[in-house]
Amino acid sequence: MRFLFVHQNFPGQFLHLVRHLHAQGEHEIVFISEANEGALPGVRRVLYRQDRAVSQHTHPSLRELEMGLIRAEAVARAAQTLKGLGYTPDIIIGHHGWGELLNIVDVFPTTPILGYFEFFYHTDRNDVDFDPEFPPRPDLFPNVRVKNAINLLALNLNQYGQTPTLFQKSTYPDWAQNRISLLREGVNLDLCAPEPAIFERDVAIGPHVIRPQDKLITFVARNLEPYRGFHSFMRALPRILAERPDVRVVLIGGDGTSYGAPPPVEAGSWRNVFLNEVASRLDLDRVHFMGKVDYDIFRTALKRSDAHVYLTYPFVASWSLREAMATGCAIVGSQTASVEEFVTDRRNGLLAPFLEPDRIADSILEILEDRNLAARLRQGARHFAEAELSLDGYLANYDALIGSIVN
Repeated sequence: MRFLFVHQNFPGQFLHLVRHLHAQGEHEIVFISEANEGALPGVRRVLYRQDRAVSQHTHPSLRELEMGLIRAEAVARAAQTLKGLGYTPDIIIGHHGWGELLNIVDVFPTTPILGYFEFFYHTDRNDVDFDPEFPPRPDLFPNVRVKNAINLLALNLNQYGQTPTLFQKSTYPDWAQNRISLLREGVNLDLCAPEPAIFERDVAIGPHVIRPQDKLITFVARNLEPYRGFHSFMRALPRILAERPDVRVVLIGGDGTSYGAPPPVEAGSWRNVFLNEVASRLDLDRVHFMGKVDYDIFRTALKRSDAHVYLTYPFVASWSLREAMATGCAIVGSQTASVEEFVTDRRNGLLAPFLEPDRIADSILEILEDRNLAARLRQGARHFAEAELSLDGYLANYDALIGSIVN
């Protein structure tokens, strides 16, 4: 079968699927993307370039849409070149978020498109106005609504959609949800697996050595920012460190801003903002900011973690939550819809209110103090991953969805 993938940042969400298709040995795989250094065996890459930047005269709310249309034109030109060379795919798979798929339907009008629908924005629910500490300015509401323009244009193509969680699917309008299939993303359960013996020896996590008698708390986000509960976690730490002199804390994540407003310019990063707030009440020798790390260091931190904290606004759940569950971490998660789809309180983790640092601290301390509870939660997290987050199951479901579309 002939596959055409489209994602500006090769290979995007499609790494595992592309490897899987190549391993089957019976497909022709072409991938349209912007230039980067990525490469995968058996994949022919076709690069596109935007022919211009977004105009500074464009209304600020429309700049994301204009960028999407520029990308759509560039991808359509690359697809037209492919067609001229005799390549017509049996299916096109891509991500709708950047607008790249909007015009490709005109190049291959009879080829079905399976598009990834990530999130539909609302002004009155989910992430917007969730955190009273960072209220949205009312003048930003029009911008939020316009962020759905590409989503709506993509839905109007009347093609096929997929999304990885029920929460993400629920953000879309009722009339659109029957066009979007649930396809839970999977984790390599062998690569992300519990390692009980790791607690019995000294473990190096980057430059820091965690001893068997240490209790390790881990916190992971792409960037340390309010959307991912960094402020709530930092405010929980003084009490935890005061009550447990054996605790060490490892935080993995950058100082950029992935979601929401940037920090005050004078602070430089949200890490500086919230560290400065609580630094006088912390033993900073036991709090380790790792920045962004290699995947092996990340996996080692999860395997050695005594309590792993995952907090988020009602927004797209991070891959790290899936990997933490597969690793069998004892998880403290936020009582937000995107987390509650994975974590059931006291079955495979503990849930605490996102905005209440004392309750978060209570849950972390309970895990550290109750070995039987921690063991039960670890087992529950791994069992959930095996049942719901298997990479093999994910790929089998992907195959079935593609087959139903193409046939």
